[in-house]
Amino acid sequence: MKSTGIVRKVDELGRVVIPIELRKVLAIKEKDPVEIFVNEDQIILKKYTPYNQCVVTGEITPQNKQYANGIVLSPRGAEILKHEIEFKYGIKA
Repeated sequence: MKSTGIVRKVDELGRVVIPIELRKVLAIKEKDPVEIFVNEDQIILKKYTPYNQCVVTGEITPQNKQYANGIVLSPRGAEILKHEIEFKYGIKA
């Protein structure tokens, strides 16, 4: 695990502010859900992603498929990605 060197205090209601720099890097916007994990004496925060959500479109459909490294694509997301690859690399997929 990598240290950021940032230290924050817990307020009287038990809240901790996630610094703007980290929110930008992790694409966490206001009102985004954050998942909380506990690992022995560590609290781990992770931007919540619903199970089987397309990484391109955000769609959750029964037709979504999981590929290498857990990447999930919906049929529309796969089409968008295909066109992007063809455009960027000039490869007919």
